[in-house]
Amino acid sequence: MVDPEVLERIAARRAELDSLEEQLVKQLDQVRAERDELAVAERVLARMSEQIAGERAAVAPASAQVGGRAVLLVPHRGDSVDEAAFPGDYRRILAIVRAAGGPMQVRAVGEELGLQVEVRGKLEPLRAKLVKLADRGWLHKRGDGKFTARL
Repeated sequence: MVDPEVLERIAARRAELDSLEEQLVKQLDQVRAERDELAVAERVLARMSEQIAGERAAVAPASAQVGGRAVLLVPHRGDSVDEAAFPGDYRRILAIVRAAGGPMQVRAVGEELGLQVEVRGKLEPLRAKLVKLADRGWLHKRGDGKFTARL
């Protein structure tokens, strides 16, 4: 015959283990839920980091190889960008347009730079540079095709 005291101890221990199992199951559910939340947070952070890196790359001045030498591409105008970082020809173009005090035609800028303005092919690269400066906020392109300095 089995001692009733032993049966009582077994039943008590079983109740303890059942209670402990419930607590552990709740804890495990909480751990799994938090782990899932962290996985979502990691994915969101990675996506945001990629987006921020893309935006910084678009705004930050980038260098490129042209004719075997590194040149700085013209960045968008902003508070943290200094035009001293521009290649020399872009700095000269900005200085010429600012010194003019009024709207300038591409031909007039070309004359100041010492280009052969009679040859149309010599003005087109200059026009592209002026347009690039205007597109990025450094100059203003008027409807008549003339360029002025931005304040």
